[in-house]
Amino acid sequence: MNFATFFKTVIFLALLFVMLYVGMNNTHEINFFFPIAGTTAKAPIHASAALIFFGIFAIGVLAGTMLHGGGGGGKGGAKKSSDRGKDK
Repeated sequence: MNFATFFKTVIFLALLFVMLYVGMNNTHEINFFFPIAGTTAKAPIHASAALIFFGIFAIGVLAGTMLHGGGGGGKGGAKKSSDRGKDK
């Protein structure tokens, strides 16, 4: 395991700790409004603050994972510049 992977894991665990800490201290229920989604403008989501925080955090982690690691694989697009001179 290289240092970068270890460092990213430690940072991710620190974020999970913050999420756990916030969840433990925000046990009251809240009304969550998100008018852009459409449905919460009329009837807000009524749930625990920790549960809503976890849901938003999970969506952010999944979106970041998809943006960071997704899509570059088997397309075969452009060739590297070092490969261009070898065909002669």
